[in-house]
Amino acid sequence: MSHVKKIVTPLTEEQVKGLQAGDQVSISGVIYTARDAAHKLLTEAIQTGEELPVDFKGQIIYYAGPTPAKPGQVIGSCGPTTSGRMDAYSPTMMAQGLKGMIGKGPRSKEVVESMKENNVVYFAAIGGAAALIADSVKEAEVVAFDELGPEAIRRLVVEDYPCIVAIDAQGNNLYELGVEQYKVTD
Repeated sequence: MSHVKKIVTPLTEEQVKGLQAGDQVSISGVIYTARDAAHKLLTEAIQTGEELPVDFKGQIIYYAGPTPAKPGQVIGSCGPTTSGRMDAYSPTMMAQGLKGMIGKGPRSKEVVESMKENNVVYFAAIGGAAALIADSVKEAEVVAFDELGPEAIRRLVVEDYPCIVAIDAQGNNLYELGVEQYKVTD
């Protein structure tokens, strides 16, 4: 049985360096949700020198647009969106001190190179577990871009949020390692 690494946000340089592709992790603390519409607004703000609504130093962005909470719930279903949609914006966000990203699917070469330069980790959310993920959310509040509805930036307080290190800060990539491991050769 594999060991689950418990990590608490904000992430430190040492925490990120200690994570390896394939590690199962349990995240507790604050994470932020943001999808492509919010990333576009954040990137535009950075380019024009505006102050960002959130200090992303040491933080994790979860690529999700949660559904509205039902009565008695903190948040609705909160599954990951395809990370590639944020690839154009991710290097800019990493330059702001972002230390982790959570989503699903592979990342571009440019994003992986930026991760190595900035000591950043990419976590894969556990697919099909949107309800399970929502259970780990203890608090949720919109902190920016309310006009984007589900795509607004939310500050989530999570407890034992489950995910897997898909790409570590050294560039080891489960999306490539897994294919290589199971490749059929003659």
